Amino acid sequence: MTPGLRKLVLTAHITFSVGWIGAVAAFLVLAIAGVSSQNPQMMRAAYPAMELTARFVIVPLAFASLLSGLVQSLGTPWGLFRHYWVLAKLLLTTFATIVLLKKMPLIGYAARRATERLLSSADLRAAGIPLVVHAAGGILVLLVVTILSVYKPWGLTRYGQRKQEERQFQPPRSAQIVEVNAMFDPDNKTAGGGLSRGLKIFLAAGIGVFLVVVHVSMHLTSHSFHHGH
Repeated sequence: MTPGLRKLVLTAHITFSVGWIGAVAAFLVLAIAGVSSQNPQMMRAAYPAMELTARFVIVPLAFASLLSGLVQSLGTPWGLFRHYWVLAKLLLTTFATIVLLKKMPLIGYAARRATERLLSSADLRAAGIPLVVHAAGGILVLLVVTILSVYKPWGLTRYGQRKQEERQFQPPRSAQIVEVNAMFDPDNKTAGGGLSRGLKIFLAAGIGVFLVVVHVSMHLTSHSFHHGH
């Protein structure tokens, strides 16, 4: 990955990640208002706003952050499994995204119940308390991910150590050999100093899989909104 493209991917990943934290923080404020407000109209208005925020802001940012993080890891020397902090970030981000999708039916349920005038404020608060807990937990997980990105603890994994040793024991190649290999090896050649062909194919396939997953997830979420509870 070229330096310019690397900076572009890094900028996108930071933007999506910070936006995800901000959206969850806004969701948490609405959830607290829905639980603690003494104004019935504000309480009932908070839950539909939470559903819109989660469905059209938080979920897309979660997937965008996960995808951009994968692209950045695979396209840079950090790798995906070479450093413990990168692997921990991947696991935590995936965990947070899965929990988010699993809680979407609950968010939709609370939003629907908020429109029912016969529902008491106590019942509406009972439906909103789990959302406050999960939103606070989500922010905590995302802050841990941010800390890992800054401090980069724990060093190399065993896989990363093995890869580093392999590079150290490889005989040095002259610039002419590298240039000739780049010219005549179609599997490794790059276009204009950019990504290798294999990585481009991998990224294209990853984006395709990502779009399919998003489509299926949103379909299942919408189905749960209409038929859940």
